[in-house]
Amino acid sequence: MAQFVEFVTNNLILCLIWVGLLGAIVLGWFKSRFSAVKQVNPQQLTHLVNRENGLVVDIRALKDFNQGHIAGSIHLAAEKAKQGEFVGLEKSKNDPIILVCVSGMTAQSIANGLVKAGYEQVNVLSGGITAWQNANLPLTTGK
Repeated sequence: MAQFVEFVTNNLILCLIWVGLLGAIVLGWFKSRFSAVKQVNPQQLTHLVNRENGLVVDIRALKDFNQGHIAGSIHLAAEKAKQGEFVGLEKSKNDPIILVCVSGMTAQSIANGLVKAGYEQVNVLSGGITAWQNANLPLTTGK
């Protein structure tokens, strides 16, 4: 125990950094565990669409959407969604909604906005369209 106390006093800044990192990890875990927004993988997305009438909402740029998107998905401009304009989603307030962006980061903030607007089952594709492609799942250019 004396060695531990000596180590901490000799390396106080290093120990504070470790405590801060541990706190950030624990906080992040609790935040994701109890968040209203769920992260889903490509297989879970497929299940939500096929079995639970899920709606895939692609928030990438329209150019990227037109080059290839998940079959059956609709496009929603990220700029409009960030302003709280969820055009085309009104009928799906009670159905699962799965947001898709390039890597899964942009979709998280928009998902939080959907939850605040009263949408009940909001999900984000973890890893975004990149995860979908890495799972060797198809993209379509049609509607």
